[in-house]
Amino acid sequence: MNLATFCTTWVDDNARRLMAESIDKNIVDKDEYPQTAELERRCVRMLADLWHAPGPARTLGTSTTGSSEAAMLGGLAAKFRWRAGGGTGTPNLVCGPVQVCWEKFARYFDVELRQVPLRGDRYTLHPDDLATYCDDNTIAVVPTFGQTFTGLYEDVAAISAGLDQLHAAGGPDIPIHVDAASGGFLAPFTAPDLVWDFRLPRVKSINASGHKTGLAPLGVGWAIWREAADLPPELIFDVDYLGGHMPTFNLNFSRPGGQAIAQYYEFIRLGRIGYTRVQSAIHLVAEHFAKGISGLGPFELIHGGQPKHGIAAVSWRLAADAEYSLYDVSDHLRSRGWLIAAYPLPADRQDETIMRAVFRHGFTLDMVDLLLADIRRGLDQLTRNPRRTPMTRAEVGGFTHDATPTVPLPSHRRAP
Repeated sequence: MNLATFCTTWVDDNARRLMAESIDKNIVDKDEYPQTAELERRCVRMLADLWHAPGPARTLGTSTTGSSEAAMLGGLAAKFRWRAGGGTGTPNLVCGPVQVCWEKFARYFDVELRQVPLRGDRYTLHPDDLATYCDDNTIAVVPTFGQTFTGLYEDVAAISAGLDQLHAAGGPDIPIHVDAASGGFLAPFTAPDLVWDFRLPRVKSINASGHKTGLAPLGVGWAIWREAADLPPELIFDVDYLGGHMPTFNLNFSRPGGQAIAQYYEFIRLGRIGYTRVQSAIHLVAEHFAKGISGLGPFELIHGGQPKHGIAAVSWRLAADAEYSLYDVSDHLRSRGWLIAAYPLPADRQDETIMRAVFRHGFTLDMVDLLLADIRRGLDQLTRNPRRTPMTRAEVGGFTHDATPTVPLPSHRRAP
């Protein structure tokens, strides 16, 4: 019933066993646990192939503790490539609305974060924004392939074409890092003709979260580079005090190998056909909900869960004046056990509040109908008994765009 989180909330018994049996396997100790290292390498090759790297067998990549670490590794590689190419001064990164990990990267590693504000009716980064924000110190443009706020895909192909035009006109030659935290495990199966990955030569690296739409347990992300030359050797450290010479290029060091092993288990258990079926089913559920929510109340869809437009999530806003706010709707749903976030949009559109429901493996059409019935019941109650003033964000307490509520459910609504 938690539709605020993007993360895996259901794990099968075999994956649980693998996690338990791997709790003592240190994934960084490749000499002591060579088979764990081999499973990680296989996952990297599979993802390189899934995302159309030119030579999957030669592509470099790594598992991480999550997509945030993977994003930071991609950003660091871009910064080191820029510096090796003669870059001086303060580097900058150009993006649209992003998850907080990019704000952390910019602050921790002394990079200027140039977030393009939302303009007019825009919810994503557009190619015509690039010329204004990019310059010789831009280490990369970061399109978000599965935006945290709305669930929409930013148009990576159009952004790449825009950077091509900028370079052809005498501007800098700027690479792309794709933040595919959520979309990287969806689009290859549900919208395979959508070009966003290494099929675009300008895309040098991709990060994705295995514990979101990758169906793996919490604690695994992936960073993949287009070619070995795109990962600067200065970022790779050779460690010899664990029993053998082994390269490492993670921000973390020792960590359990179970998450990567469980990811490999899902890859070989489901395969391409299985992932296509599972992910298509999730999108079907999202579209069913979108159809229902568009017929309730004064709501306007922002993203309806369509595979070519974004992840399996639905986002909407109030399209007309009402005697209640989306925070009121969210609060009522919480009283029924549903956790659905309501929050303001980022810079230049913070006066607009939206709601977003993220659908994951295991959510069924029957559950959608139950949710819609509770929304309908809540809207009827709010219409019959309006508050003197609609609820505000501060009164809700706990909801943010990238976190689940901190307020616990009533004991009688908690899942067993």
